[in-house]
Amino acid sequence: MTGATGYVGGRLVPLLLDRGHDVRTTTSHPDREQPWWSDRVETVVMDALDADQVADACNGVEAVYYLIHGMGGDDFAETDRKAASNFADAAKSHGIERIVYLSGLVPDVEESELSEHITSRREVENILKEVPATVVVLRAAVLLGSGSTSFEIIRQVSERMPVHTVPAWMDSMVQPIAVVDVLDALVGALDYSGPTRHFDVGGPDKLRYGALLDSYTQHAGLERPQMKVPLLPTALVGTLVGGLTDVPTPTVEALVESLHHDMVIADDDFREALLPPEHQLVGLDDAIRRSLAPRTGEPEHADAMGPLPQDPAWSDGGDAKPRLAKVIDAIKDVLPERDR
Repeated sequence: MTGATGYVGGRLVPLLLDRGHDVRTTTSHPDREQPWWSDRVETVVMDALDADQVADACNGVEAVYYLIHGMGGDDFAETDRKAASNFADAAKSHGIERIVYLSGLVPDVEESELSEHITSRREVENILKEVPATVVVLRAAVLLGSGSTSFEIIRQVSERMPVHTVPAWMDSMVQPIAVVDVLDALVGALDYSGPTRHFDVGGPDKLRYGALLDSYTQHAGLERPQMKVPLLPTALVGTLVGGLTDVPTPTVEALVESLHHDMVIADDDFREALLPPEHQLVGLDDAIRRSLAPRTGEPEHADAMGPLPQDPAWSDGGDAKPRLAKVIDAIKDVLPERDR
């Protein structure tokens, strides 16, 4: 399990343990505080860019969960490429039977119109699919759940902006999915009996991004008028949102860029192939309500939709004060000097 201390990985590990699997996790920072479930797993030190460490980590495992994504820096695509190539080589050497990769939803547009980050995700898929193993790729867009990047952007923007200004190009169709449904699909990918392929994963509701913001504010008890704004540059929007939230700015900019296109699934094959027969997807209203619930009790008994101890430090529930000075400085950085 790579990315075991990340948002999805930290919730997936205990679920796998509860289903009876033996789990080996990797970490590149062994001195950090370990997750609450760490005494139930084997943990090895591994840098995804170190081919020897990757090979050692993959020795003796039947399946690999690949939850690695580069989000920032000028060379993120090369970093993604090298990490994926290291895992592909290790999987071939050790005869790994299955790789499960959580990727990003690919919009139905020409390849030349895809963002750099989605293009990189596609490249990682192709590298992993070269392995003679069953490779199952789950492509998701907006993940709903306390602590998820997508949800925290919605939460913190709503808490900190008295008016929602939505660029016309950003009001695309989206199909958010509850993280608990993604987790069940990831577990189900271990038992998938078909050939290597990707699955689009989305929830039961399709709506415009502006309507998603409205739905959140209603559940949070906020009044946030919404105003459509034409012609706002993508870079400016990414900078504004990055300045208003505690989410790392490169991550925000990547997600904002993806909203140029509709992010809805092409089919729902994943429901039959990866989920139990009686599984019911969590609807939007229930997903937001559960995501907003306060943390209660011990993490092993908590709802994975809500906050958990290993969630990112910046997922503060929107309680921090707006960082207006940072936003103003950020705007100046992207505006021509004559317009400042």
